Amino acid sequence: MNQHYYLTLFPTEALVASQHDPEHFGAYMATGGRDGSSEIVMFIEIDPSFPGFDWEYAKATCVPHPDGRPKNSVYLSIYRVLERVPFAALGNLYLTTRDGRVLGLAKQPYDPAVATGAYHVYQELCPVHPLVVSKFPPREFGRYITGSQTKLQLPKIAFVELKVVDLDNLEDSGNIGGLYDRNINHLRRCVESVTNDTPKTTKTLERSHVESFTFNAVKSGIYLCDGTETIAYPMPSIEELRETNYDWARSALII
Repeated sequence: MNQHYYLTLFPTEALVASQHDPEHFGAYMATGGRDGSSEIVMFIEIDPSFPGFDWEYAKATCVPHPDGRPKNSVYLSIYRVLERVPFAALGNLYLTTRDGRVLGLAKQPYDPAVATGAYHVYQELCPVHPLVVSKFPPREFGRYITGSQTKLQLPKIAFVELKVVDLDNLEDSGNIGGLYDRNINHLRRCVESVTNDTPKTTKTLERSHVESFTFNAVKSGIYLCDGTETIAYPMPSIEELRETNYDWARSALII
């Protein structure tokens, strides 16, 4: 059986070896082994061609069960994983719905054309989880969070750009779940803070409320940044999802 290695970004950060391909691994992580439990999962398949982790341990322990069943998972690390994985080793990113349906997104260079709008809302996924409003488009936001000019900088960050509500027409803002239901007034203040003529560039909307994140709230895609390089996993349009990944999109409550 082939061995796969996955960097999980959400809901927890970890490096996991598995004998499952991405589709079966995602289904296992979302629904397997826990009676009545389910959660959305985001992970990236990686190429183990770099030092820093015990690959030999993985090879020795990630083996079939005595009855021939594939090994579901062997955890290699649960601490500061993202910062130790080089971007060159990252493969496709996979979004798994609560019922175990998996959508793969290909890694692509950052496209500046996504930088639309006077402000942006980001859910930081890994290694920290604030929900923030910023005047920076995705690449500049990632550089800001990981750059030396920031006192509380991170070595690397994974985050997702979210759809935003029309603050002047809340009843017709599209299908993005209840992400802003509990903090709409604070959202208004944060938007005003970063869009008015002030030096403020980024404001925290929620320090830790990541459980409200859903795939139907994703706008342009998921991004990873290390201070200099930014890579993107663009989200397909509704039309593309309808044509090629209808069942996943239905499960993700996008269509």
